[in-house]
Amino acid sequence: MPVPKLLPLATALFVLAAPAFAAPGDQAPPQSPTSPAAMPARAPAGVMRYDTNKDGAVDRVEWKAGQEARFKRLDANGDGKLSQDELFARTPAAGNSVLPGDRQAGRQSAFFQRLDADKDGQVTLIEFMAQADRNFARCDLDKNGRIDTAECRQALQRKPG
Repeated sequence: MPVPKLLPLATALFVLAAPAFAAPGDQAPPQSPTSPAAMPARAPAGVMRYDTNKDGAVDRVEWKAGQEARFKRLDANGDGKLSQDELFARTPAAGNSVLPGDRQAGRQSAFFQRLDADKDGQVTLIEFMAQADRNFARCDLDKNGRIDTAECRQALQRKPG
C-alpha cells in the first residue's frame, strides 16, 4: 500500500509549513538577547532629547521646558543660581583625569563669564535662559521655530554671527 509511505512525508511537510498557517495575532518566537530587535532603544541624545512630542524636531516651547529642567538639575543646592562648580560638575574631564586640564578649565571659565551677565559670580535662570535662547536662534538656520540634529550640526560648523 502506497498510502503509509506518503504519511511520513505529508507529516514532515505539514510541520515545516505550519508557521505559514499561523494566525496574524500569534506570537513570534522570542528574540535572542543579542539580536537587534531585543536591544532596548537608545534614549535620544543632544538636541533631540527635548523632542517631547516625538515629531522629529524641537520647537521653542520644548526647548525652553528642557532648558529650564536642565537648570534645575544643575542647581545642586536648589538656591536658584548656578555657581561655576555646579554648572560644570557633570562635565567629564579630558582623558583619565579627575580634574579638567588648563585649557578645559579656561574654556569653562570663559563660558561662565559670558553667562554671568551681571558679573555677580552666579548664573540665574534668566541668564541661563538668555544663552539657551541664543543657542536656539543660532541652530534655527531656516528660522521656522523648529530645530533638529542636522540643523544644529550645520549651525555649529559655522562661526557665530
